Amino acid sequence: MNTLDPANWSSLRALGHKMLDDMVDHLASIREQPVWRPMPEAVRQGFVAPLPLRGTDVEALYARFTADIQPYVTGNLHPRFMGWVHGGGNPVSMLAELLAGAMNANCGGRNHVGIAVERQVIAWAAEMLGMPAETSGVLLTGSSMANFCAVLCAKQKALGEAGHESGLNGAKLTAYASAGVHRCVTGALDMAGFGRAALRKIPLDAAFRMDMDKLREAIAADKAAGFTPFFIAATAGSVDAGAFDDLNAAADIAAEHGAWFHVDGAFGALAALSPAWRHLTSGLGRADSIAFDFHKWAQVTYSCGCLLVRDPAVQNAAFAQATNYLAAAPRGLAGGFPWPCDLGPDLSRGFSALKVWMTLSAYGTEGLASLVENSCTLAQRLAAQVQASDRLTLLAPVTLNIVCFGIEDKANQEILDLVADLQEEGLFAPSTTTIEGRTVIRCAIVNHRTQAGDIDALVAEILRRI
Repeated sequence: MNTLDPANWSSLRALGHKMLDDMVDHLASIREQPVWRPMPEAVRQGFVAPLPLRGTDVEALYARFTADIQPYVTGNLHPRFMGWVHGGGNPVSMLAELLAGAMNANCGGRNHVGIAVERQVIAWAAEMLGMPAETSGVLLTGSSMANFCAVLCAKQKALGEAGHESGLNGAKLTAYASAGVHRCVTGALDMAGFGRAALRKIPLDAAFRMDMDKLREAIAADKAAGFTPFFIAATAGSVDAGAFDDLNAAADIAAEHGAWFHVDGAFGALAALSPAWRHLTSGLGRADSIAFDFHKWAQVTYSCGCLLVRDPAVQNAAFAQATNYLAAAPRGLAGGFPWPCDLGPDLSRGFSALKVWMTLSAYGTEGLASLVENSCTLAQRLAAQVQASDRLTLLAPVTLNIVCFGIEDKANQEILDLVADLQEEGLFAPSTTTIEGRTVIRCAIVNHRTQAGDIDALVAEILRRI
């Protein structure tokens, strides 16, 4: 074998057409399928196999996919998947993935159209979230990487070139976020070399937001002890309850102390698209950096996160490295500076920008805004039904699209079992969380396919079982 191309392109074409037809049928019939299926042990053991030495016919591989892979994925395509915060994808993005795979472009850099498409996407993202036109940015796997890269940008601002040469070198730098901050922010401080102890988790107020008075007190205490506040991370849509920190107040405090003002807006930042919910994001455009995901409320297929940085020079200084074998040039394929690899950690990068560009172009921000508004309307519908029941109790304010509720007279384990039963029977997929020591059912309404009838059916099924 001296090529991986098929001997017969017609056979591959026919199989490709069948795959596409089958996947369109899969999306079109998703409501009639179980939300999730537990994987049989035989299927699981089928993926504990020796390394293949000889090739397998691709038709046989597709048959294996159909039997052992397609039925047992996460389930987030389904309208009754309400767990965690998973987007439902969209058909246009699916097709864009096919096109991007065929192009096989390395979008780490160089002078080609993939870089232009990504720059367009970053410019659109900055406009969507109220950032300046000159904002820099890069696409990443998700907000976990985006938050990590934001910490590195803040480190660049705090330490400059010395931070690259000698690391922290004893610098006593402290970071601040709400007690409800996503775990990836804690992880970002850890991976960046600051250690988890450098992050001060500020108590929440009654609305599950970072208490700004407590933030001021923590900063004052740290400065008195010889620490330098360098990073304040506000949350736009907390993972537990969808709460929004007061972004303007956080921006003011960051400016007062010369700290980097970052916003983790993994899903909530896109509330900025909706005229009805945009008020929650007031102050978002003041951020030094914003992390968010296109694969959540924007419904782009996984995975695609985004980091926006107000000052392009800081982002470039944080990541760019001069090497002879990757030197930019004024013309030819080595042109097109700055390259995305100078704005983030990855040199080898796929063409993720294509699916974002096609999704935003196909549906427009007005279309995505209507999805945000529908999610929030459905969350309010769920909250109202919870409050109308004498067996269910709303346990957190419904700020946006996440509803947390408990069941009266049910122990924590009973609630965990109830949720697992709903999942394993393929009926619904909510998740759980803990609020003040109490296990609660948590529904995140993110999927664009979810309708009012799905909310009503979930409540009815829970009440029937209790």
